[in-house]
Amino acid sequence: MHPFDVNNIFSVSEANFEQQAIQLFHLQYQMNPVYRKWCELTIKDPNNIKTIEQIPALPVGFFKSQTIQTGQFPLDHFFESSGTTQTINSRHWVKDLDLYRKSFNNAFEMFYGEPKDWCIIGLLPAYLERQHSSLVMMVDELIKESGHASSGFYLYEHDQLSQTLQLLESKQQKTLLIGVTFALLDFAESYPQQLKHTVVMETGGMKGRRSEMTRVEVHDQLTKQLGVEKIHSEYGMTELLSQAYSKGDGIFVCPPWMKILVRDEEDPLTVRTKGRGVINVIDLANADSAAFIATDDVGMIYEDGSFEVFGRIDHSDIRGCSLMVV
Repeated sequence: MHPFDVNNIFSVSEANFEQQAIQLFHLQYQMNPVYRKWCELTIKDPNNIKTIEQIPALPVGFFKSQTIQTGQFPLDHFFESSGTTQTINSRHWVKDLDLYRKSFNNAFEMFYGEPKDWCIIGLLPAYLERQHSSLVMMVDELIKESGHASSGFYLYEHDQLSQTLQLLESKQQKTLLIGVTFALLDFAESYPQQLKHTVVMETGGMKGRRSEMTRVEVHDQLTKQLGVEKIHSEYGMTELLSQAYSKGDGIFVCPPWMKILVRDEEDPLTVRTKGRGVINVIDLANADSAAFIATDDVGMIYEDGSFEVFGRIDHSDIRGCSLMVV
């Protein structure tokens, strides 16, 4: 049993986040062999950790080559990143899928309200064609919880999707169209329309399907072709059990149990809570894997804790949900 009670994370506040994070750091230092070895390379004494900026962040690439596990549990469930046949995919072993469900449900309700108030449509062709996608599991569960007759997944049936959206619009039904970027662009190009009651959310993911575009270009094209004022976005990854959301302009906000830090591009041990740098994520829901992760994404954290993602650092290999440099 963990001394750290993972059920408490969803009631964490700004005031006690640091305390919870440091408690989880000590647990993972003791019970996660891969993380402990990494810490031994980067800090002398774990007892000197007094702030979240001092907690070592495990490079996200370790999920490709190591079994990242805090404590012992059967390796029954995992999420796997998308990629080509030439790439090694990340594998995130998950002790308790219900914890992931609680995390995305709590976050969704925090930002968007109850799923049952929405018709939820997933346009995730590349993800539906493979197993072990955390994104597909999340959208699938939200679709089920929505309970709306028109909620569901679409692969490439753009004509049917367009007709469904028009019907929902005519009924003024609040709708969420969540899609991988290239699929949303393809759909919007072929079926331009004016959506007044639909939120369009992109999850990243060009994957060489189209010439690389900046986020501003993507959002500009989608707002014009789909008639929405803003494009919403989701920031998540295989190696996390939590997501941040943007309601427009690429500015993301985390749920209370997740926090973004930035490390200096030249000196990765210099970590700040605001400014520009390479993104580190603290995800308290990752109690059974690694809660402190150094990503390959460059971004900016603003005074209020919201953040923007600019793209990947140059030497990082291209991941499935590749982000676009502004």
